[in-house]
Amino acid sequence: MYQQCLKIRLNAPAVDNKANKALVAYVAKLLKMKKSQVVLEAGFTSRKKLLTVNTAAEPDWKALVPDRTPR
Repeated sequence: MYQQCLKIRLNAPAVDNKANKALVAYVAKLLKMKKSQVVLEAGFTSRKKLLTVNTAAEPDWKALVPDRTPR
């Protein structure tokens, strides 16, 4: 978390909407949802994105934050 935002780094190029599609797919996978349930609402050409999650049940938001406990 950084400034109340989740910071995600992707390897997808920011060309032809590939990075945006990769972000949606990644978030959907972490939340165990369909890609169609995660929608990019704003920030199509910006580094800062706004995603909407469409689901009846509350997602497991903790799945988005990596476990940082020492091993």
